[in-house]
Amino acid sequence: MSSATSTRQAETVERVFAAGLEELREVGHEALTVRSVAARAGVSPATAYTYLASKNHLFAELFWRHLAETPAVEETGTRVERVQAAVRSLTTRIAKEPALAAAVTPALLGSDADVERLRLRIGAEFAARFEAALGEGAAEAEREALLLAFSGALLQAGMGLMTYDEMADRLAPVVAVIVGKE
Repeated sequence: MSSATSTRQAETVERVFAAGLEELREVGHEALTVRSVAARAGVSPATAYTYLASKNHLFAELFWRHLAETPAVEETGTRVERVQAAVRSLTTRIAKEPALAAAVTPALLGSDADVERLRLRIGAEFAARFEAALGEGAAEAEREALLLAFSGALLQAGMGLMTYDEMADRLAPVVAVIVGKE
């Protein structure tokens, strides 16, 4: 494959994902179709399906990209403060795209192989953020409890039981209990 071809393909992929986010913001996750994303991107539906297995794949990919842009948290303060800052950083980032946050919960619960691959990457990113905040010597049980609490809070926010903006405040005392005394 020539450099020009790979550049064109990369540009097409970026157009499709940009169009997907615009379409999601405009019509919501239930009304969005891969065909409508293709039309917005100026490509054929077949071209869009070359890069997207489903709209759930689109939502998971958009969420992964959004999450990956979350800046790392400074590693200052106590372990509790660092983990709380990591939680706040992630939840603030998620809350910045409410339509995407609403779309990704049901998408990540699906069984699509492409979504599963992204679900694992997203989970690994959460784990890495918490690992960095915990620092050396953290118990496996602490890491696991943080991931379970954070994932549970994401699910609750996705179900409308709390807002994504409320997550960090609601998780702060949970983090203090899990991480415990310094």
